[in-house]
Amino acid sequence: MDNWDEVRTAYQVARKGTVSGAAEELGVHHATVIRHIDALEARIGVKLFQRHARGYTPTEAGNDLLQVAQATDDQFSQLVARLRGQGQEVGGELVVTSLTAMAPVLVPVLTEFQRLHPELKVRFLTSGRLFRLEYGEAHVAIRAGSPPDQPDNVVQPFVRQKVSLFASEAYVAEHGVPKDESEFAGHRFVGPDDRESRAPFYRWLRDKVPADQVTFRATSDNSVREAVLAGAGLGFLTECEAMRLPGLVRVLPSREEWTAPLWLVTHVDLHRTSKVQNFLTFLKDRARAWP
Repeated sequence: MDNWDEVRTAYQVARKGTVSGAAEELGVHHATVIRHIDALEARIGVKLFQRHARGYTPTEAGNDLLQVAQATDDQFSQLVARLRGQGQEVGGELVVTSLTAMAPVLVPVLTEFQRLHPELKVRFLTSGRLFRLEYGEAHVAIRAGSPPDQPDNVVQPFVRQKVSLFASEAYVAEHGVPKDESEFAGHRFVGPDDRESRAPFYRWLRDKVPADQVTFRATSDNSVREAVLAGAGLGFLTECEAMRLPGLVRVLPSREEWTAPLWLVTHVDLHRTSKVQNFLTFLKDRARAWP
């Protein structure tokens, strides 16, 4: 592609969804945006957007091109950050990815950090896929389990994620509360759809509970949480989630064998930038108060 300006314009149109939004982001006239899109589509001979009354929607070909454009734009941003070194400004975009279960404690931290730095725009990503720091998809990742071993990443131990076994008040009213695993007979459990889950608490569950007692299975932590709240059975929730959910009864408290270490992961190119260092310091300080 011999005209990066046109590709960058298409990328911003896809992000904003409108010509006017892209024009404002790029600081150009909306006619320039339209001219760039038309020229780019004519050059490659493929429609990149469906035009409609509400704006522009990328076609399949558009999405393919724009994924490359996003990665390239992020790499340019990384380059600028490296060239600027450790400047004192904390602004622009901060992208943090983590497990969904961390949202109850991470969102308040991100919000407080943003209040201290009003120029900062926050993106908090909790998709099931692994965001690739080397492609600029995130500045900071919080990951569980074994230490990540991707090259060029800086990995630091963070906290251990405490998990307990819970039931809803409605379930307890109907079935009672087992004192320990010796009283699990006759109880129903909520578990993962992946029967070979490597989560330490689900490995424990496989050892202690027959498979036919796990009567409700789900593919996401959110769904497990909702099933437990609805009274489908006993299920594992993080202490971070449970502390904000009414109507739960702790059946068994957290055990060391159920906990999973969490890791802070950054890419070496961005690790020393002011934005990332300020956020990591702030996050570690606030994490001392977590359950």
